[in-house]
Amino acid sequence: MTEFFAMGGHAVFVWSAWGLTALGVAALVAMTLIRRRLARDLFARLQRMDAEAGRARETAAEDAP
Repeated sequence: MTEFFAMGGHAVFVWSAWGLTALGVAALVAMTLIRRRLARDLFARLQRMDAEAGRARETAAEDAP
């Protein structure tokens, strides 16, 4: 088992490569989740703005002669 973790003398390279890969994947997952939340918030805000604009158009149409 010790020989497995020593990787035939290349352990520093192998384990650092695994670690950096895991770090990169974790960063990509985190960035995806953050961007998903931002997109969802933006979509909700745009829907609210559209609903408010629709109410304003209805009010303006009712007030028009």
